[in-house]
Amino acid sequence: MPLETIDRDRADLDSESARVASGIDDLFGGLLVARDDGRETLFAAMRHAAIGGGKRLRPLLTVASARLFGIDRERALRVGAAIEAIHVYSLIHDDLPCMDDDDMRRGKPTVHKAFGEAAAVLAGDSLHALAFEILADPETSEDPFVRSELVLELARASGPGGMAGGQMMDLAAEGRALDLAAITRLQQLKTGALIEYSIEAAGIMAGLPPEARRPYRGYARNIGLAFQIADDLIDHAGDPKCAGKRTGKDAVAGKATFVSVLGPERAEQQARFLVAQAVEHLATHGSEADLLRALARFAIERNH
Repeated sequence: MPLETIDRDRADLDSESARVASGIDDLFGGLLVARDDGRETLFAAMRHAAIGGGKRLRPLLTVASARLFGIDRERALRVGAAIEAIHVYSLIHDDLPCMDDDDMRRGKPTVHKAFGEAAAVLAGDSLHALAFEILADPETSEDPFVRSELVLELARASGPGGMAGGQMMDLAAEGRALDLAAITRLQQLKTGALIEYSIEAAGIMAGLPPEARRPYRGYARNIGLAFQIADDLIDHAGDPKCAGKRTGKDAVAGKATFVSVLGPERAEQQARFLVAQAVEHLATHGSEADLLRALARFAIERNH
């Protein structure tokens, strides 16, 4: 690919990433207005976790996918905010002492360190509920069938058959030797299910039947795994200051990762192969898919 094309795609990605991050912060800012009635700590904890920082990969994927079908950007942002609310709630709970016991997240203290464990649990619970409140609101879609399917599929992606199930598998796997197939399955649930929904949500909003959404699910599965491999590489040898969190924790916890099974070089090769496969799933699209192509290529070329 010509260098000028790569530079243009990266500039478009950086620009849209900044716009999406700003849009998500604005949405959360409007939804999480502090109440001085005994709930002020709860809202402060939610704002601490949800506003500012983070890659905003999932809402960015939804907005980029919305380009394929001419979906209104503001409605796509609302769906992206719902997905981000689920993602942030999961981070709050993952960081708790009963799970990963982390002190830093997105370059600042984790919620339980800043506000206490009880507030952290409630902030996570409230963000989980907020996600479905956003999707069920007619402002997201005037079509009740679209809203219903958005809610249904997000519940599937975030529950025991998706993200939460993958997190349980991850906890159960500590100290155990896993093969590549087992790690892949674990990460397809823990990380990949929500990323897959981020893409599929645009197809739901566009009214595509499930079979027509298959290529986009394939794209999402590929970049979801590539993204996780990049995370494993960062945890293996990344700079904690750039990552915004503690690194090296997987090895300390005895967790099997793509890096521990494949080694750093083979893991990076596998990630690049997955990115190439992801781009192939978009072969029927023209320039409207350029942002998704750029997201696939740059998903692994990052330090945080």
